[in-house]
Amino acid sequence: MLKSDNYYKKIKVKKEIKEAKTRGGISTFQIAATYIGTVVGAGFASGQEVLQFFGYYGLSGFWGLMLTTLLFIIYGYIILRLGLEYRASSHLKVIRYAGGKWLGILIDLVITFFLFGALTAMVAGSGAIFEEQFDVPSLWGNIIMVAASLGTTILGIGGVISAISFVVPLLLTGVFSLAILTIVNKMPITLANLQYAMPGQAPVPHWFLSAFVYASYNLIIAVAVLAPLGAEVKNKDRLKKGSIFGGIGLGIGAMAILFALLLNMPGAGRYEIPMVYVAGRFAPWIQLIYSGILLAEIYTTAVGNLYGFAARLTDPGGPRYRWLVIITGIVALVASQFGFSNLVHYLYPAVGYAGLLLMAGLTVGMVKKYRAR
Repeated sequence: MLKSDNYYKKIKVKKEIKEAKTRGGISTFQIAATYIGTVVGAGFASGQEVLQFFGYYGLSGFWGLMLTTLLFIIYGYIILRLGLEYRASSHLKVIRYAGGKWLGILIDLVITFFLFGALTAMVAGSGAIFEEQFDVPSLWGNIIMVAASLGTTILGIGGVISAISFVVPLLLTGVFSLAILTIVNKMPITLANLQYAMPGQAPVPHWFLSAFVYASYNLIIAVAVLAPLGAEVKNKDRLKKGSIFGGIGLGIGAMAILFALLLNMPGAGRYEIPMVYVAGRFAPWIQLIYSGILLAEIYTTAVGNLYGFAARLTDPGGPRYRWLVIITGIVALVASQFGFSNLVHYLYPAVGYAGLLLMAGLTVGMVKKYRAR
């Protein structure tokens, strides 16, 4: 049974839930922060996701992000609410509710597949950083990331749990700082500064559909944490406010990245890690710091995906676990040679289209529930 699409984040969430309950309950802030921390990952912070799904549409990309923010709020709340109503200990109850027996199995398979695909993307992303920023062949970056992920996944998780809680705030601080520096540096900003668009390069044919696909694959990730989180929050008003603030936080963060990218196009679009390119426009030390933060986020995401994938296929305490982890890491190393931007361009939209089934199931289920009242 799949324990989580990001096992380490889920373990950290459970620990925080337990601590929060002893202090009188989980706050709105904690719900929102958990939502943001679950969705924000290396693809987000690198700028490649925002570039692919919104940057290529120019100014229209902001309309897409506004729609995405609304979708994050609505479906985040639905998942949290269903988690509460079904006392969900994992995402499976919510998935089965949304898709029924057979569609639920399909969605579970999509999540499992995406665990490996996201691991591959993280390995590829580390190679891109090593090549573009440190002038080291990308293969060495791939190998180092796989070796670090294997070592951590096999030997223990304590350090990774601490790293996640440390890296996410740093990551958001870095994103907003770069966006503010870019805006100040480009003042006065006119619409002409943001007109760059290449919709033909986008993996999804229109910004409206792109908003749904982007929200969809991120919800595939978030459901594993939000469902059990909702089960622990007895106050429905907190669930609602937590989803609102969480969705808004994600939307503002993505818009900050989009601003920074559009103000640095077409140069930023030529890089596998466009936000590191943006950082390099100010000072080498800023670029170095952002590269380090991004590598740390890639590492924590890769470890979580590797463990989640292995735990889905075998018992982590069993004799086959270690060999499965090693084999998975080697296969991911080979697959990573496809390239980070290519993986984001093809893999993420494919998972997003499949994830639309989850959104449709949640929508139909909630309509039936309200009609029955």
